[in-house]
Amino acid sequence: MTDAGDVNTVTFPKMLSRRQIAAICAGNALEFYDFVVYAIFAVQIGRAFFPSDLPGVSLLASLATFGVGFATRPLGAFIIGRMADRSGRKPAMLVSFSLIGVSVGGLALTPGFAPIGMAAPVLAVLFRLLQGFALGGEVGPSTALLLESAPIQHRGLYVSLQAMSSDGAVMVAGLVGVILSLTLDAAAVDAWGWRLALLMGLVILPFALAARRTLVETLAMEEALPPHVVEAGTWRIVLCGLLMLAAATIANYVLVYLGTWASTTLGIVQRSAFASVMLVGLGGVLCDPLSGWLSDRFGRRPVMIVPAVGLALVVLPAFWWVAHYRSSELLYAVSTVLACLLDLSTGTMLVAVAEALPRARRAGGFALIYAVAISAFGGSTQFAVAGLIRLSGDPLMPAYYMLVALVIGLNAMWHFPETRPA
Repeated sequence: MTDAGDVNTVTFPKMLSRRQIAAICAGNALEFYDFVVYAIFAVQIGRAFFPSDLPGVSLLASLATFGVGFATRPLGAFIIGRMADRSGRKPAMLVSFSLIGVSVGGLALTPGFAPIGMAAPVLAVLFRLLQGFALGGEVGPSTALLLESAPIQHRGLYVSLQAMSSDGAVMVAGLVGVILSLTLDAAAVDAWGWRLALLMGLVILPFALAARRTLVETLAMEEALPPHVVEAGTWRIVLCGLLMLAAATIANYVLVYLGTWASTTLGIVQRSAFASVMLVGLGGVLCDPLSGWLSDRFGRRPVMIVPAVGLALVVLPAFWWVAHYRSSELLYAVSTVLACLLDLSTGTMLVAVAEALPRARRAGGFALIYAVAISAFGGSTQFAVAGLIRLSGDPLMPAYYMLVALVIGLNAMWHFPETRPA
């Protein structure tokens, strides 16, 4: 547990404004917005860059390209994260967010295979690699700055806003999918609708960059603090944090893939699939800050563990019901319940891992743990689930995949130390 003396020795910068908090969380939000848009339009993106006459090949190629971007995340985490720990959180956040904007806009504006041939998939892969590099370096500095700017008794709530921004972006992306499916025909969505959805995420870019320039740097303040008592167990923190975030990543990506699974595997109409993604995001928007608030009062470990146990118990029956009855209404209910349980747990994970890391290596360390977890399991989850369904013919493969991850993650949570300040 954190040294209680911290309460008396820390001089916090002035409270962040709502505009500044939004600017800090904007990088994470844009990351997840782009991820969800790519996921729900994976079929259209596959046809644009990887046309094929074989059923399912374009989708698998599209998902594989989505996964390629995760390969450069650890490199971005290492380079930009070290920059944040040496030169400051603020300059690192400006660099990473600018690169995110370039990569998202570049992918949206890349012509398809028909007009430029093999250059199209090559450019798509390059922009995904650049985006992965930028995103790898974004989460560490931004989470560290939120944690270090928060009143010590509200750290959980402040950092949970990072997770809330992610789920808010998921909700918005699902809403964009619903609106486009209602206003455009299938040919228009294939031709340019998915590009419009990606470009809409860039609206926040200039405002967030301007607000980030006004942030107060927290690195010097943190270096003046006494050593953290958890530092002696850093490798235990790294291993447990990696397993926890890996489990959360797999569960989250399976849930967002739920819409694609419902439409491609079960034959549920695509509009309902988009709506289910929107409900997954809504569950996070409601439950992430609740998770942080509860963790400030009852501790990080119980708030992580109890909802994760509930999720592990219901995931198989929930997927079976949707696969058996193939009802849009049931899909909506399952999406919402599973998302709420997951986000009640994961909303606290970010602050627990960040708090436990040594202050001098917090931004880079957290960025690297997060990037490795996301790279190894985030980019591969959708591709693996789609491939397993294709090979086995079992529509419940996403549930099995999530359940295994949750069991591993729960074991790591059980061995993770309590980090809530005394």
